[in-house]
Amino acid sequence: MSLLGPVEIRALAESLGVRPTKKLGQNFVHDPNTVRRIVATADLAPDDVVLEVGPGLGSLTLALLPACAAVVAVEIDPVLAARLPATVEDRAPELADRLTVVCDDAMKVSTLPLAPTALVANLPYNVAVPVVLHLLAVVPTLRRVLVMVQAEVADRMAAGPGGRVYGVPSVKIAWYASARRVATVPRAVFWPVPNVDSALVLLERREQPDADRDAVFAVIDAAFAQRRKTLRAALAGWAGSAAAAEAALVAAGVDPGARGEQLAVGDFVRIAQHAHTRR
Repeated sequence: MSLLGPVEIRALAESLGVRPTKKLGQNFVHDPNTVRRIVATADLAPDDVVLEVGPGLGSLTLALLPACAAVVAVEIDPVLAARLPATVEDRAPELADRLTVVCDDAMKVSTLPLAPTALVANLPYNVAVPVVLHLLAVVPTLRRVLVMVQAEVADRMAAGPGGRVYGVPSVKIAWYASARRVATVPRAVFWPVPNVDSALVLLERREQPDADRDAVFAVIDAAFAQRRKTLRAALAGWAGSAAAAEAALVAAGVDPGARGEQLAVGDFVRIAQHAHTRR
């Protein structure tokens, strides 16, 4: 099987009349070594079913197919979605039956034809975190996630409490999984070349807290809406008053004078639970 290089990527795009668009966040990977590295880092098992979001012209798809049982590729662009099976048939005919293409917006997908166990994708920068959070919520069979995102986004996804970039994405990701940045990806492997660096971030699902997710996420959103405020002040609107917020914080064992960036996901869970019991 031959992977797609720069010449093949441009020729394929030209044949389809495809021009990468900023609206869809399209930056196609054209370096075979990069996609091999992504697949190796994903550490897939032969029985894994991989969910790929935004397969584009098929660079990563071709590298994934030999490493797993099946790939479910979700592509929002109908032209690219229609072409992907033919690209696989041309370059890896013996693996073509492992590919299922879903032409849809990954942010709106609620059911899939198979039960993916891993998400491996080069995600559009502008929707990376919402897509990951949505898929972790609606695809409970996902055990592992390896996504290529803007380096700054990778840092936010993997950040721990107390860090400068720790925020809403960090805590909400932590609800579902442990996260760590595992590699940097140079700009030159993309077409067109982006003006930011990229990185791979690895998420491994863990048992979710025994709590109402929506209630906990509401606390998280309120706590970070005005980062400079203490939790007593930041949660006043959410709790109904500053006094009610302070009571919930004290009951949860959290300092009312602390700020959201100092709390781990478990702290937010306790705050939500105590607020719930007090209402």
